[in-house]
Amino acid sequence: MFPKNFLWGVSLAGFQFEMGDPAGEALDPNTDWYVWVHDKYNIENKIVSGDLPENGIDYWHLYREDHALAQSIGLNAYRLNIEWSRIFPKPTFNVEVGIEEEEGIKTGIDISESDLEKLDELANKETLRHYRDIIMDLRQRNFYVILNLVHFTLPIWLHDPITSRATNAKKGPLGYADPRFPIEFAKFAAYIAKNFGDLVDTWSTFNEPSVVTESGFLTRKGKFPPGIFNFKAYKNAMINIAQAHFLAYHVIKKFDKVKAYPSSEVPASVGIIHNVVPSYPLNTAKKSDIDASRVVHHLHNAWIPNSIVNGWIDLDFDLKQESGEIYEKYKGKLDWMGINYYSRAVVKGKFNILKPLIPFPAYPVLVKGYGFECTPDSQSLAGRPTTNFGWEIYPEGIVEAVKLMKNYNVPLMITENGIADRDDKYRPHYLAIHLKYLEDAIMNKEIQLNGYLHWALTDNYEWADGFRMRFGLIYVDLQTKKRQKRASADVFSKIIAEGTVPDEYVKAAKQVLKLVSNT
Repeated sequence: MFPKNFLWGVSLAGFQFEMGDPAGEALDPNTDWYVWVHDKYNIENKIVSGDLPENGIDYWHLYREDHALAQSIGLNAYRLNIEWSRIFPKPTFNVEVGIEEEEGIKTGIDISESDLEKLDELANKETLRHYRDIIMDLRQRNFYVILNLVHFTLPIWLHDPITSRATNAKKGPLGYADPRFPIEFAKFAAYIAKNFGDLVDTWSTFNEPSVVTESGFLTRKGKFPPGIFNFKAYKNAMINIAQAHFLAYHVIKKFDKVKAYPSSEVPASVGIIHNVVPSYPLNTAKKSDIDASRVVHHLHNAWIPNSIVNGWIDLDFDLKQESGEIYEKYKGKLDWMGINYYSRAVVKGKFNILKPLIPFPAYPVLVKGYGFECTPDSQSLAGRPTTNFGWEIYPEGIVEAVKLMKNYNVPLMITENGIADRDDKYRPHYLAIHLKYLEDAIMNKEIQLNGYLHWALTDNYEWADGFRMRFGLIYVDLQTKKRQKRASADVFSKIIAEGTVPDEYVKAAKQVLKLVSNT
């Protein structure tokens, strides 16, 4: 059985869900991602799908309908984000705040009430009120609301992805890699905390920071803006995100002084939502493969929590903890962690000819045929089905992901887990087996977990891949915007109602998903 106070919910991202009304009232053209998916070069070179977010599902206007559908499934939790570009469509650079630094790393910030008043003059009040209406509707329906601040997108005044791509991050604004990023994010966080603290108690600074940095700065012609390979820019982006979280941690707690829920221990619990990918060496007896797997784990899974829990900012990214990299003020700046889990990585190591510039013991290569490197709608080399996205269905990895993060000693929650499955062929079984692995691990006291948020309630706009990848428990007709439950929604509903995964669901899932591993 799952714990009685377990949170059952869904997650969403504004850019993927909000736009889509025929009149264009929900349009937000002020983000790097909006520019990126409209870029002619990207479309012609199939870096992006050519689908456009303004043809999306219109959560901006239809949120009440979606919240009612979530209620009907039996959900009690909802994670969403505030789009930075909607609140501040114009720059906030001129609102000056106090900053403390130690050897180039920001260790303190002073944002005053008068600073917030200046930000308020720049803010879009109508948008702010609309987001409050959305959250209040959730609250009135007794949902526990988790508010995330940044889910990939940045205001175009802070990130020009086309200029960044054209100059290999020599000119910008450079977004996550821009030196102004941590301070501007902290201003945004302070303003949102002041204006939404009465409605929420659980905050997240970023969603999947490792994904945006790797996909944006370590992937030439990558799907994420700016789609370049620039290791220095990647390092700057990661270090900026650690600093931005640290600064935001302080200002959120400063300006959210109200308990929105009587049961909350504190007015503001500040976490981060982290994509965790268990990494396995292709050959467990080969040193280069083992080293390469360690590199993937360190960069993708460990670097961020190491910096904001243990105070270790690995400045040179060499996997070695050195005395000059420990920042005492950064220790313990995480109150909880959300884990997003989709699949695993199988890694082999290559000789690192770039070692003077990129100090890895081995250069990691993701092995095709496993994890995220599979052919869509086929089988992995382990005989597992793959999704419409080409992601291997590897449910045992969800427990491994939680175990990898439990060493940081903060409360944990699954904040995303889902499947691109347009026909709902595998989703009912995917849900059942992932939840069964979690349930067994909880019952056996291997892990502690506060909740499970599925990705996603409805079909939505899957970033560079557009509308082809359908993750919804609920089908959405993009022409009429009509919502219709898939069978997987009923499976999820029954699991929630019973507080356990029924045996018949487990048996069917094991048969359909061919859960006999060959590696």
